[in-house]
Formats: sequence, C-alpha cells, structure tokens
Amino acid sequence: MESPERIRSKDARPNDARPGADIPEQLEEARKLRRLQWMVGMVLSAIYQDPNLTVEQASELVANAKQAALGMFPGKELAFDLLYKPRLQRAMRDRFRLQ
Repeated sequence: MESPERIRSKDARPNDARPGADIPEQLEEARKLRRLQWMVGMVLSAIYQDPNLTVEQASELVANAKQAALGMFPGKELAFDLLYKPRLQRAMRDRFRLQ
C-alpha cells in the first residue's frame, strides 16, 4: 500500500523500456488506497458517533473493515495491523472504556 505521492514520484523511470507502462496499475492501487482510507474513516466515525452502537457491532465493523482491506490488498495484513488497527483499537477503548 503506497501513498499516492510515492506513486507519482515513481512514474518517471529512465531505464524503463516502456515509460509509464505501469501507470494504470498505480492509479488502481491509489484508488483502492483512497477507498480503504475512506472506509476506515467511516468505521471510526460510526464507533465514535453512533450512540446505539454496541461493542459487538463495533467489533464486527472493525473485523469487516479488515476483511475488506485484505480483499483489496491481499497479503498486507501486517500493514493493516501497523497502520489502522491501533486507531481502531483506540476508538474502541475510548468509546466503550475498554482496557
């Protein structure tokens, strides 16, 4: 999962026989990354703002977000656990006063 800035900086490769040949793949990855960020933001918003949300429902939202992330980026579970899991866990702790 690369940031869109890093993708743009890799566009020009002097040794590439076909300059820009992998731009569609990079654009697709950037699109999926934006979708993942939006999705995690929505889960965080739901956890913090929905007064009727139970711990079980929030846990299910987090689990579904992880499954969706792994569906978009297979094999990137460690990246998800390092980038998004702490934020989601903090939201759960804050909202439900978990230890």
